[in-house]
Amino acid sequence: MLSSILFKTIFKDLAILLLRVFAGALLIHHGFEKLNDINNFADAFVRPLHLPFPVTLSYVAAASEILGSWSLIIGLGTRLGASAILGTMSVAIYHALVTSGFNIYLLELLALYFSSAISIILLGPGKFSADYLINEIFINKINPVDNISRENLPLNVEPDVSKKTLNKSRQDKFFEFPFSSFLSS
Repeated sequence: MLSSILFKTIFKDLAILLLRVFAGALLIHHGFEKLNDINNFADAFVRPLHLPFPVTLSYVAAASEILGSWSLIIGLGTRLGASAILGTMSVAIYHALVTSGFNIYLLELLALYFSSAISIILLGPGKFSADYLINEIFINKINPVDNISRENLPLNVEPDVSKKTLNKSRQDKFFEFPFSSFLSS
C-alpha cells in the first residue's frame, strides 16, 4: 500500500512530463515552417477565413506555436503556453472544417494537439517543471519567523496553531478553483 502511494504521484508527474515534452517537441517545427514563408501561409490559411491583418495573424500563430512549445518543453508558464497553442489549434480546426469539411486526415493531428493543450491546462505542469520549482522556492517558501519560534520549543512540542493552519490550508486547497494561477501545479 505504501509503495502505491509513493509511486502514484511520480508516475502521474512523469506522464505529464512526457505529454508536455512530446507535444512541444513535435509542434515546434510547425511554427518554424510558418516563418519560412509567412506570406504563403497567410495566403493559404488566414485569408480564406477573411480575418483582418493576415500576415500579422500568421506571425502570431507562428509565435504561439514556437513560444508555446518551448513553454511546454521547459515547463515555464506552462498553462499560458498551452493556452496559446489551444487558441492556434482552435483556429486551425475551424479552418480545416470550413475549407475541407470533416476530413479526418486533416483533423487528426490538429485534434491531438488540441487535446494535449487542454489536458496540460487542466492537469497543470506537474512536478518535473520549472513552474513547480518556482512555486516551491518563491511562493511556498517557509516563513523564517515561524522557524525561529519553533527552534525555541522543545522537540516533542508542536504548537496547536500550526496544526489548525495546516488543516485549514488543506481544506482551502481542496476547494481551490483550478485556474486560479497559471503557475500552480
